[in-house]
Amino acid sequence: MYLSFYGLRKQPFHITPDPEFLYLSPSHKEALGAIIYGVEQRKGFVAITGAVGVGKTTILRSYLEKKRESLKIIYVFNAKIPFQGLLATIYRELGLPIGSDSEIEMVGRLYEFLIDEYKRGNNVVLVIDEAQNMPTDTLESLRMMSNLETVKDKLIQIVLVGQPEFERELDTRQLRQLKQRLAVRATIQPLTGAESLEYVRFRLRRAGADPATIFTRPALREIVRWSKGVPRLLNVLCDNALITGFGYQRKPVTRKIVKEIIRDFEGERELSSIRKQLTRGATLALLLLFFLGLTWLLPLKRILLDQTAMSVSRQQIGETEAIKAVRPKQAEPSRARQEREVPPGREPETLSRPNEPAVVTKTVAPGDTLSQLVTEVYGFAGSALQLQIRLEKVRENNPQIKDIDRILPGEKISFPSPVKEPFDVASDGEG
Repeated sequence: MYLSFYGLRKQPFHITPDPEFLYLSPSHKEALGAIIYGVEQRKGFVAITGAVGVGKTTILRSYLEKKRESLKIIYVFNAKIPFQGLLATIYRELGLPIGSDSEIEMVGRLYEFLIDEYKRGNNVVLVIDEAQNMPTDTLESLRMMSNLETVKDKLIQIVLVGQPEFERELDTRQLRQLKQRLAVRATIQPLTGAESLEYVRFRLRRAGADPATIFTRPALREIVRWSKGVPRLLNVLCDNALITGFGYQRKPVTRKIVKEIIRDFEGERELSSIRKQLTRGATLALLLLFFLGLTWLLPLKRILLDQTAMSVSRQQIGETEAIKAVRPKQAEPSRARQEREVPPGREPETLSRPNEPAVVTKTVAPGDTLSQLVTEVYGFAGSALQLQIRLEKVRENNPQIKDIDRILPGEKISFPSPVKEPFDVASDGEG
């Protein structure tokens, strides 16, 4: 896609392992040397470990492609199998017929085959990739199979390639004997900053390009910083940067393009101007809905509070009536007696107040409650009981009101002339 634009003969940053582009850092050289030494010297077990993407499989394949005629390679890429399944894979790769399901018989026949190969000067190598996925029982049986040997040499060489989790498994009690059998071990480390730069330049030169014409120095520094020395991440980032640079028709690839790719990988691409505008519009719409909700909820809250106050008042009235029912009735003083008891010079109280209209009429507005209107006409009630008494009096004066908790907008309500409130039952104590 971008080869001709950048003057490349082939893609330099393949995701899949490619031995042709093998870059050997010091730890890669150590791992490759461990495989060669362990296999050719018939040491039995060889263990290669390293983090994801550091190049374990690339090292392994580079060795397998250059194998000698005397080597018979069995490559197991799916390590999560029982020991019997592993034996069946070995038989299939070696072209042996599986005549029995018995593990003992299969190991016996394999031993005879290995002896014959050893006499011919051949060396059988079992390579297990992703060894951290292999069950513990299979690994322990594999240790037992490594006992197939002559007086001097091991008949089968077993190369275990795995991630750091495999090293932790080897430290467990169940695999302590297998750990002691590992004659050769090596760990592939991530590349240093200088090695990462050289890695990118090495692959570009292998692809037929001058590295200086492909990436700017700041772009390379950004690539090295983000990849943290992992060759697989270097490949992914460089390949995507070349594709994006080709789309922009930019040569060489700049740091800005590399940072754009990194944002894509980390899921942090900046919002486009259109998306920003949509986001602002959505925010304003939410704020508008919020304030509209407040204007609707405040009257509703007031209504609910009024209804709660009325419910409490009714409960208090019920309790008071119950108290009155069990309290002995006291004879009401006669009007004549009341008049006689009025101090000289003071007029007796009447049902109406001077200079006030006999009846007040109000029209119900949306959101009004009867308790609110009563309070507006008569003033604040000293107690819930007094409020309830006023409400009942207004209801008696307005037969159209069936429920004091529900009045309709536009309805006209007449309020009788204010009267002196009767004494508060709650304060009517004995004596």
